[in-house]
Amino acid sequence: MTRTEDLVLLEREGAVRTIRLNAPERRNALDADLLRELAAAIETVRADGDARALIVAGAGKSFCAGADLGGMFGDITRPVHELRRHLKGVYGSFLGIRDLTIPTIAAVQGAAVGAGMNIALACDIVVAGPRAAFGPTFAEIGLHPGGGCSFMLTERMGPAQATAALLSGDIIKADNAIRLGLANLLADEPEAKARELATRFAARSPELNANIKRSVQIATTSDLATSVDFESWAQASSVGSDEFGSYLDNFGKA
Repeated sequence: MTRTEDLVLLEREGAVRTIRLNAPERRNALDADLLRELAAAIETVRADGDARALIVAGAGKSFCAGADLGGMFGDITRPVHELRRHLKGVYGSFLGIRDLTIPTIAAVQGAAVGAGMNIALACDIVVAGPRAAFGPTFAEIGLHPGGGCSFMLTERMGPAQATAALLSGDIIKADNAIRLGLANLLADEPEAKARELATRFAARSPELNANIKRSVQIATTSDLATSVDFESWAQASSVGSDEFGSYLDNFGKA
C-alpha cells in the first residue's frame, strides 16, 4: 500500500516550530522513510531564520515506539565496519536536534522507546505526560545501546543511574523519569506545556538563547576558567540588548 500522508509534519505557529512524527498507526516507529523526513525537517528548522523555538512531538498515543529493527539494520550479515557506517548515518537523522541553537522541547505523551527515547533526549527539555514511558530497552533484546543513548542518559541521570537503566532495560514511567532527571517536567497535557515554554523562549533574543545553550555545553566539557571566560563575553554582549535596557528603565534605577 502506498502511503500518501507525510511521515513527519513540520508545523509553524509564529516563531515556534513543531516537528511531529506522523505514523500513529504504528506508534510512530522509525523506518528509513520516516528518518529521512525527520532529518529534512530538522535541517529546514536549522535554516529557518524566523524559528525561535522547536517542539518535537508524536501523533497519536505514543511519542515513538522505537525503530523498525529490520528496516534500521538492513542486512545484518554485513561486516561490522559497514554496519557501523550505516548506523552512524541513521543516528545523524535525529541527533541534528542537538546542534540547533534554538531551545528544543520534547512533548512525550506516551511510549518513547529505544531510538524513540533518543529523539526525546536530544531535546533541551523533556516534558512528560502522566502516561509517558521511557524505554532504554536495548539490552533486553541483546542489542547494545545506540544513537547517543549512553551519552544522553549519562548526561541527564549520571553514570550510576545510566548504567543501571541500560543494564536492566526496564521501562521508566513518568514519575520515576522526573525523579531520575530523565524528564524535566510532568504535565497533564505535555504538548500544551511544551508550547507554553516554547512561546516564552521564542519571545527572547535568539542570541541570548543560543549563548545560554553554548555556555552550558562549555561548562560540561571545560574548566571553570574557560566557562567564566565565555560567560563574561556573553553577559557583556547581552548588556546592550533591548530587553536588558528595558528592564533597567523599568526596574533598575534606585
